[in-house]
Amino acid sequence: MFGVDPAVLGFVALAACSAVAVAYVFLFDTITNEKKAGKRLETVKRAETDRTVVKASRDRMAEAAKRRKSIQESLKELESKQKDRHRYTTRPPLKVQLRQAGLEMSVERFYLLSGLCGLVLTLLVFLSGAPILTLPGALLVGALGLPRWFVALRRKRRVKAFLDEFPNALDVIVRAVKSGLPLNDSVRMIASEAREPVRTEFRRMVEAQQLGLSNAEAALRMAETMPCPEANFFGIVIQIQSQAGGNLSEALGNLSRVLRDRKKMKAKVKALSMEARASAVIIGALPVIVAVLVHLTSPDYIRPLFTTASGHIILGASAIWMSIGIFVMRQMINFEV
Repeated sequence: MFGVDPAVLGFVALAACSAVAVAYVFLFDTITNEKKAGKRLETVKRAETDRTVVKASRDRMAEAAKRRKSIQESLKELESKQKDRHRYTTRPPLKVQLRQAGLEMSVERFYLLSGLCGLVLTLLVFLSGAPILTLPGALLVGALGLPRWFVALRRKRRVKAFLDEFPNALDVIVRAVKSGLPLNDSVRMIASEAREPVRTEFRRMVEAQQLGLSNAEAALRMAETMPCPEANFFGIVIQIQSQAGGNLSEALGNLSRVLRDRKKMKAKVKALSMEARASAVIIGALPVIVAVLVHLTSPDYIRPLFTTASGHIILGASAIWMSIGIFVMRQMINFEV
């Protein structure tokens, strides 16, 4: 075997190192440029990702702002409409009062029956032997007081019956919507199967839809014939859901829960104020009871109140003061929930 000269090996190694050094010198710029290009590419990709994230975030913020603006516009529109409809709750016209009381009669017929009631009451007072001066008062009470009091009583009872059944109707609509039934079919189901007066109100809503009104407009009209905040809430929920979107079943479910909570709160307030109500009833009825007992035991003692002019003045003044006291006590125990 031939030995390798160490000098030759050193020369070869030195030549190899020189070649690598020369190659590195010539390729240094290329390698540097590739590294810079890679860094720029990573920077561009990162910037694109950040830009996409920022754009998505900006789009979400714009969508939320647009939705918020739409809801605000809807609430402003509803507020303006509610101001117009507020008079149907506080001071509705006589024709609207008759509809709210569930009385299917015209205004002319109501006036005719009112006049007939006034004449009958005046005749009864005259036949009872009352003084002639009381006849005009009896005519006014019979023609203006009793009929309107009857309409107000029917209206109040109808609203109470509606509030007792309305949360159940909302629960039925919620279950129907969750099962995939459209809102129109759910309303028609309530209009045909619910108890009165809920059935009549939803039937009017269905008739309004058949005339071309939308669900929101037909629901908002319910407050015109049912003067209570709960019917107004229902129309507002349907209006907001139709314009801004959202889960209708969840919104109606929340409304049903709120209505039941309001009902519980009213019952609680009534129970807490029952003692004051009983005291007001006793205080208001006490003068009448005492007058009847005195008339039964000593009629000659109390008869001057009904047979003399000064007695009539005393009775009138006492009635006015008692009415003021009853009104004040009623306002003290009447809480709006």
